[in-house]
Amino acid sequence: MNTFNHILKHKLTQFLLILVFTFLFFQFGIPLLSQALTGKAAPISAHLLWTIYMPLILMVLLLYVSSNETAWEEFKAPLRMLILERERRLIVVLRMILLVALPLLAGWVAYRQVQPQIKPPAELRSIHPAPPGSITVDGEIVNLRNTNNPFRDAQGNPDAQALAAGKEIYAEYCVYCHGDALDGNGLFASALRPSPADFTDPGTIASLEEAFLFWRIAQGGPGMPPEGKGWNSAMPAWEGKLKRDEIWQVILYLYDATGQHPLTVGE
Repeated sequence: MNTFNHILKHKLTQFLLILVFTFLFFQFGIPLLSQALTGKAAPISAHLLWTIYMPLILMVLLLYVSSNETAWEEFKAPLRMLILERERRLIVVLRMILLVALPLLAGWVAYRQVQPQIKPPAELRSIHPAPPGSITVDGEIVNLRNTNNPFRDAQGNPDAQALAAGKEIYAEYCVYCHGDALDGNGLFASALRPSPADFTDPGTIASLEEAFLFWRIAQGGPGMPPEGKGWNSAMPAWEGKLKRDEIWQVILYLYDATGQHPLTVGE
């Protein structure tokens, strides 16, 4: 028991255990935690795991074990023994096994990276997937099938006060990604994949009903149905941050500022 406790308290053992624990947490714990909190698993991509998170954890652990000379010497002692020991047969055999196993492991990983893989075809995607029949915003159901913007009159003209309010909302929340010119070239646009929508493009809001924009703004990328995942948006869900009327007002501004006109219900 004393030997076991001594091994657990050793710096090298702590280093390896923490490294393994953090890998398991990132690989399995975060998706499980996300599933429990939001109902959707959010795994970390392998690219981020091995290029950012694990190297960062490794550097922090190395700083920890080298924080003082005593701890650093304790950490290095088993590694020095593994590399330099010539008398103890068990250690020599272990060294030989590692010298064979590590290159084989590296070769297998490299082979897996370049090996052609046969994958099933991707699911059907639509850049403008069909919205749900209705969504709930501010505790009220919004019917997306036959709802028009409440801030337009019978001829489709926008309410002036609502339009001014929409401009302010856009400047406060949307301009950073979609840009001053509404062309998708905001300050943060280059960091987002896919890029923010270019509202000046006739293939975006001009080809959509305002209810579609209401749904996309309210529920953002997380609200995309399966057929739209290939075009998934980096935009957050604004429901809870913007009120229902504020979403309609900013939609007014999007069309007015770009000179576009929305499709009407049933068009």
